[in-house]
This record gives sequence, structure tokens and C-alpha cells, in this order.
Amino acid sequence: MESNIRLKFGMKIKKLRRKCGYTQEKLSELTNIDYKYIQRIEGKNPPAVKIDTIERFASAFKVKPSQLLEF
Repeated sequence: MESNIRLKFGMKIKKLRRKCGYTQEKLSELTNIDYKYIQRIEGKNPPAVKIDTIERFASAFKVKPSQLLEF
């Protein structure tokens, strides 16, 4: 079940990234998160993500962290 949550989170990040017109590299610059880690988050076997990482994504997308967890 937890991998399902991870997949949904990754899909949400990818959707928002594309909506904002960001490449993975641009999102990497905005969040100070390695773009290869962003690739893994958006991939088929995403890692667990720390709350600090969620906060960085939320800041880049100008949304509340809780909005990234609404599926």
C-alpha cells in the first residue's frame, strides 16, 4: 500500500511540474533537490519522501504541503 501512496505522490509532483512548465532540472534548481532524485520520485519505484522534501516542493509550486498529499 505504501508504494501506491508513493506512486500517487510522484504522479502529483509530475503533474504540477508540467503544469508550471518546469523541467526536472528547473524544479531541481528551485527546490535544491537533485534532479536524479526527482526522476526517482516520478518513476515507477519511488522512494519514501521526507517531510522537508514535501515542504520544498510545496514552496516551488506555491501550494500548501498538505495539497501535495491530496490524491
